[in-house]
Amino acid sequence: MTITDEPIEYLDVQEGSGSGAESQREVRPQVSKGRYYVSKDAAAFLKGHVSTIFIPTAYVLVFVTSVPLNLLALVTFSHRVRPKKPAAIYMMNLACADLLFSLVLPFRIAYHFSGNDWRFGDGFCRLVTAAFYCNMYCSVLLVTAISVDRLLAVAYPTDSLMYRTPRSAWAACTTSWLLSSAGVLPLLLSQQTMHISDLSITTCHDVLDVRTLRSYYVYFFPVYSALFFFVPFLVSTVCYFRIIRVLRAVGDHAKRNRALLMAITVFVVFAACFTPANIILMMHSVQAAKGIVHGDSSYIAYLLAMCAGSTSCSLDPLLYYFGSSRCHKAALDFLSGRSRRSRMGETEKTQSTTSSKLDTFKSNASSQYSKLMA
Repeated sequence: MTITDEPIEYLDVQEGSGSGAESQREVRPQVSKGRYYVSKDAAAFLKGHVSTIFIPTAYVLVFVTSVPLNLLALVTFSHRVRPKKPAAIYMMNLACADLLFSLVLPFRIAYHFSGNDWRFGDGFCRLVTAAFYCNMYCSVLLVTAISVDRLLAVAYPTDSLMYRTPRSAWAACTTSWLLSSAGVLPLLLSQQTMHISDLSITTCHDVLDVRTLRSYYVYFFPVYSALFFFVPFLVSTVCYFRIIRVLRAVGDHAKRNRALLMAITVFVVFAACFTPANIILMMHSVQAAKGIVHGDSSYIAYLLAMCAGSTSCSLDPLLYYFGSSRCHKAALDFLSGRSRRSRMGETEKTQSTTSSKLDTFKSNASSQYSKLMA
């Protein structure tokens, strides 16, 4: 029997009897050469349609939508939005994190479509797994920073000017990148691939040693999830509730309703994308620490929740970048090939035309006045 958790655990079966070749294989230090077994439910999942068709198809949809949107957002905020205010700096970093997350997805897509058989080596599996979690939780930290920045701008517009500077925004973004990178170091330093002989596949992060999971990952996953999601989520919740309370007191109903709708939508998307996966992960870790045995169906729910969380890469550009009229105009200008110089030329031309019409009107008025005086 195996005890499954997040990720699926396995048992290394050491048989006392067997051929000499098998005995030599069992004493080798490379664990990938041993015989590993997973439960029937885990095997059915690894070869089933959910993990080999539905999940990679969802990732394909996320990839084809998020990459162009985040590229457009990144170009817009890096070249078209001037000056670089704190909000633009946060959103530019968020676009970069979402874009890097999306660029990792093709390897996950190929892995799932090939029947959960990883063919790129253990080192690259570690790198892809670490990048997958790093960019996702970096996005969480950046969204939290944006919520704090918006609270300061809405509730304390004057008093927060000395804190809401480009330097402080870059410092917050750098801290988010460093923290998320340091958090995935254990994934880089531990083996992530396991060869399942019965299924003739090599998994990547989906199957872990039950002994390693109980002694190491049972503490890593809850601490990681608490620091990089639950604490930021609590901060974001407080900020957005405070923002909503302040906006409800605004006199301009049109602007108030639009800002309220945007704040509520951003918070709901943030909660819906990241909360389910982290709650499942936390529950699994607590149950594993207590020695509670549970089925592999929970891991299926975890992977589906991770798919739901990945959709934030496609939703973030629509909510954060193109939600404002200024960014929307800059993006349209970029798509239509118009430069700032051409827009300035059009503005000067419009002003010149207006000035010419005003001079003509003054000249005509003066002529009519002269005729009246005569």
